[in-house]
Amino acid sequence: MNDAIQPDALSIHRTIVTLDTHIDIPWPTGPDPFQDGPRRVDLPKMIRGGLSAACFVAYVPQVVRSPASEDAAYLRAAAMLDQIGGMERMPSQIPMRVTTRADAIVAAKRDGVLAIVPCVENGFAVGADLSRIAEFRARGAVYMTMTHNGHNALADSCNPRRDLGDRETEHGGLSALGRAAVAAMNRVGMLVDVAHTSRDTMVQAAEESRSPIVSTHSCVSALCDHSRNMTDWQLDVIRDVRGVIQITAVAAFVKPNAKPEEVTVSDFADHIDYAVKRIGIDHVGISSDFDGGGGFSDWHDASQCPNITIELVRRGYDRGALEKLWGGNFLRVMRVAEGLAQ
Repeated sequence: MNDAIQPDALSIHRTIVTLDTHIDIPWPTGPDPFQDGPRRVDLPKMIRGGLSAACFVAYVPQVVRSPASEDAAYLRAAAMLDQIGGMERMPSQIPMRVTTRADAIVAAKRDGVLAIVPCVENGFAVGADLSRIAEFRARGAVYMTMTHNGHNALADSCNPRRDLGDRETEHGGLSALGRAAVAAMNRVGMLVDVAHTSRDTMVQAAEESRSPIVSTHSCVSALCDHSRNMTDWQLDVIRDVRGVIQITAVAAFVKPNAKPEEVTVSDFADHIDYAVKRIGIDHVGISSDFDGGGGFSDWHDASQCPNITIELVRRGYDRGALEKLWGGNFLRVMRVAEGLAQ
């Protein structure tokens, strides 16, 4: 890295809103997020790395579908959201607040406190009961990922689970229930996240949603041909609906079959460059998927976030571009979804 660039890059990094849009939390128990421990993201590491806001995700794994398993997934997601929402009531010397709207994230940065943003991963938690979407939003969830690994009642995944009996496709994209779920998410101002979905699901979600879709943790297929990454035409769809792809730090999504120590911030920035050149600076962002598989040699945890900014400054990105990449674009789509909510 260029030592002459570093002071300017660090100054920018510390003064803009820096939002990581996908971080998993341990469940049911795990290391204290207020202590500097084994998690890749905890509040002390956020402070050291100048990460001002983080989407903490209530993730539910896909299992064989039944009314009982869907109810269990719902209860788990609700309890995880309650745990995330309860963080600001825990005794701590670290100033933080739970934020559920774009302006609140910006205000937290202005006030010098960390912002924690609740989210849900895997629409399996909805089951067949769409009223749960409003419940998740009432608990603070800003987005919901429509699928994870494996099809669910809402949509097809990009990774069918043969061990669960999945065919290559089940619904041909969104099911009728999934289309209704997108409409329900629009009504309550929750973003539709198409990370993990099949390509048919992704384009149908873009067509159905009144607010821009997002992919909170994906990379670019042209640089790494992986089912979780987005093709050029998918990137074009993201642009056409004014959505955002958040480039993520999973090593195998960045370089084919790579292990974390084989990937660098330069490799990661190549995906940002490609997406920006293809669809424009307004439609690209940054995420880590830390504590859910993300992390590589020189972005191992939240304390190393400045390394991303330093590399992007080296490549010619100015303050305005960095503001967009590090959260401004995602905040824009949040505001659109909030404005459309009934």
